[in-house]
This record gives sequence, C-alpha cells and structure tokens, in this order.
Amino acid sequence: MTTAVLTAGADRPATRLATRLAFLVAGFGLACWAPLVPFAKQRLGVGDGVLGALLLCLGIGSVVAMLWAGWFSARHGSRPVVIAGGLGVALLLPLLALADAPLTLGLALMVFGAALGSLDVAMNVHALAVERGAGRPLMSGFHALFSVGGLLGAAFMTALLSAGWSPLAGTLLGAGLMLAAMGLVAPRLLGTTPAAEAPALAWPRGPVLLLALLAGVCFLVEGAVLDWSALLLTEGGLLAAAQGGLGFMVFSVAMTAGRFGGDALCARLGDRVVLTVGGLLAVGGFVLVLLAGSAGLAMAGFFCIGLGASNLVPVLFRRAGAQTVMAPGLAIAAISTTGYAGVLLGPAAIGFVSHLVGLPIAFALLAALLALLPLLAHRVVARPA
Repeated sequence: MTTAVLTAGADRPATRLATRLAFLVAGFGLACWAPLVPFAKQRLGVGDGVLGALLLCLGIGSVVAMLWAGWFSARHGSRPVVIAGGLGVALLLPLLALADAPLTLGLALMVFGAALGSLDVAMNVHALAVERGAGRPLMSGFHALFSVGGLLGAAFMTALLSAGWSPLAGTLLGAGLMLAAMGLVAPRLLGTTPAAEAPALAWPRGPVLLLALLAGVCFLVEGAVLDWSALLLTEGGLLAAAQGGLGFMVFSVAMTAGRFGGDALCARLGDRVVLTVGGLLAVGGFVLVLLAGSAGLAMAGFFCIGLGASNLVPVLFRRAGAQTVMAPGLAIAAISTTGYAGVLLGPAAIGFVSHLVGLPIAFALLAALLALLPLLAHRVVARPA
C-alpha cells in the first residue's frame, strides 16, 4: 500500500519543535475542558444522567474523526490535519463555555472532540516521520509533552476560575495561547507529496490488530486509574475523601517523568525490554496498591504504575510505523480509536465488575490484562523498527 511521502528535512530542530508543540496543544486543550464541566452542569441545569450523555458526545466525535484523519493522513499527509485539528481545538474551546442548552453543548462537544481526535492521529503520524528522520527514538518525549500539556491546562483553567475569571474569559485566553502555539507549529511541519488512493476505512489486521488491542489495554488502565483510584483509596480507608485524588496525581507525575526518559531507554535497551520491564513494573504497582496497608505504600504503587506504563503506548505507536501491512496513518488511526474506546468504555466496565465482585478484584483484573504487554512483547517487536 502506498501512502503520502514526507519531504526531506525530517531531522531538523524546527520539525521536532513543531511536533512537541502539537502534542502540548492537544493535552492543554483537552485538560482545559475538565474544570469547566461543573460550570456547564450548573449553567444547563441538568442532572448527572444528561451530563454523562453530553460528555459521551466528545468521545463519539473523537472516534469518528480518528477514522477520517487516518485515511486523510495516509492519502495526503499529516500536516493539514495537524493544522486543522489544532486550530479547531483552539477556536472551539470558547464555545464550550457559551453553550446554554444541552443540544448546543452536545454538538459543540462533538465537534470539539472531532478536532481533538483528528489532531491526535495526525500528530502521531507526523511524530513517526520525524522519529524516522532522526534515526533514534523520539516518541516518548513527544508523548511527554502531551502529559505536560494536560497538567498545564488543568492548572491554568483551575487557577483562572479560582481567581474569579468567568469560564468564557478563561477559555478565550486559553484559545489565544493555543493559537499562538499553532502559529509556530504550522510553518515548521513536514510537507508531503501526493500518494495513491488509500482505503477510506481499514480495519486493523495482522500486527496492527495486536498493537490496537494492547493499546486498548493501556488506555483502559489510564482511564480506570483516573476514574476509580480515589474511590479505591478512600473506601479502603487509606485516605480521606478530600485527599482521594492524590493517587492519580502521583500516577500522572510518574508517567510524565517516565516519558521524558523513555527515548533514551528505548535507544539503549530496545523496545522489547522497555515493554517487558515497563509492563512488569506496572503490574507490580497494582499488586502494591492492592496489598498496601498504608497511604504511603499505595502512593508508591501508583508511582510504579505510572512509571511502568509511561512508555508502553509510545512504543506501540512506533511499532505501528514499523509494520508494512497497513499504511502508518491507517494503523495509527486504528490504534488511537481502540485506545480511545478503552478510555470511554473501560471505566464503565470497571464499575460493572466492581458491582459484581468488588473494586479491588476489578483492579486485580486490570493488572492481569496489563500483564499481556510483557507476555507479548516478543510478538510486538517481531518486525525490526
């Protein structure tokens, strides 16, 4: 299968900067929305059921757009999708603070999610090309900027709202910052030459199917820690309700730190070792959390989960670029879509399992799923990068 071909100059500081800023914008834009959710609920006067349905609109928009973005990137290259997605995230963010009816907010979230989904796929496709041009691992560092963007976006919007800024004013300032960043990104992205037709829809197959399934597991773990770690800690009597978020905070810091060092590890040890050791460390972290008799041990467990899992997804994306069964753009779209499905459906599945057998056993099942990464690491790296 032929795909859009990137022009020369992939290994330049400017292209690496543009790629890092694209990841930063994606994380920042998504995290800016989270502190606005309580304000949206109050403004619309809706209950939790309606709010949950509205939040699902963001995921639906993302998944649909990911499939389109994978095809377009395979056919025309990632540059126009990165630009359109980044500008869309920035320009649509203020609409989330303006929508005053459930239907309006649902539509706005769906389009906002489409911009995020498009950007997510295209920036990973672009990152693969930049990494190939550099001839060394860079993917973990790019993903670290997404994590940094998430931390900055949440802190930025929370600080403005706490200082008395209105949601609209906060989103306008955030949009301005993202537009400025995209102004730096656009002229530094790699260009492309046209390619032959790519299928509009391609299901993952061969090695891509395995990569997609493992990515779904990784994203499922991230979503479960985000939504359920506080309850696990507080119901276990390890922390008070007001401190329940510490587990996810420690997890996030460890994941970000691990990604900053991940490229050097992959270059020195190889993808197979990183998948194996990282997966085992994350599984061990789950065991520590579940057996912890104190908050300190539980925090150490969440730190191990975040550190171990930090480079699993970047390695899976890199292996998607190494396989030859599918175009990289279509493979990235498949992996991103499966991963996002894990984030969306996983927490609900954990709730269902928890209702049947208890939350600790549900987390133990997460550890068992995560053990697939070290067990199948040899299959993931069967093709040389």
